[in-house]
Amino acid sequence: MIESYWFFVLAVPVVLITGISKGGFAGGLGTLAVPVLSLMVDPRVAAAIMLPILCTMDLFNLWSYRNKWDAVNLKIILPAAMIGILIGTLSFRYMDANLIKFMVGSVALYFVGHYLYFRFIRRKSDEQQPPRSWAGRFWGMVAGFTSFVAHAGGPPLSVYLLPQRMDKTKMMATSVVFFTTVNYVKLVPYFFLGQLSAGNLKTSLILLPLAPLGVWAGIWLHKRVSDKAFYVVCYALLFIAGVKLFYEGGMGTLLS
Repeated sequence: MIESYWFFVLAVPVVLITGISKGGFAGGLGTLAVPVLSLMVDPRVAAAIMLPILCTMDLFNLWSYRNKWDAVNLKIILPAAMIGILIGTLSFRYMDANLIKFMVGSVALYFVGHYLYFRFIRRKSDEQQPPRSWAGRFWGMVAGFTSFVAHAGGPPLSVYLLPQRMDKTKMMATSVVFFTTVNYVKLVPYFFLGQLSAGNLKTSLILLPLAPLGVWAGIWLHKRVSDKAFYVVCYALLFIAGVKLFYEGGMGTLLS
């Protein structure tokens, strides 16, 4: 079990932000969990601690968005995500901590860049794209892999779903079903790879009460508060963590 005081000082707001994001406020910022926690522990440990917490959050969201998802998209992206999880599982033992730091840092920086691109450059487009099987299979597989490595499947999935400009509730519900399925499937390889050790699970249990609190706060904030300032703070934190992990992991991989 993690015994560092500073780890929990960092983990408490990270788990709350993840729950707030899953509750529908400042969506997608759950991606910052593993990069930020990796500043304190091995990214593999950070991912293992977060998985049971994410699974708990998913149950709350699944009930809230029941029967509102897009079945056509799910039939395209879910099978592809299973392939991504399989690739992550088979390659897991060949990835050391530095390589995973580099990958997690890269995903974090990509997510910040993705946000800035759609926020300031592309913005909204009137062109609506239909579901495309080839694109859905590719991005679904990428989302499955990045979700396995760092619970960071949100950006790849957004690349596929956002151009469709579907109703926001339907898009949220589709994402909820996707990640609920992916996270619960990930429990199996995480268990057999030794990620769900007693120590990691104890740390997860200590943080677990924050899961429903974060989701509830996200639902409450979604209805009442502008998320502009919240986004600025969280993306700045994600950018700093991404740069640090990208540099440390890249240098460590090159020197090893």
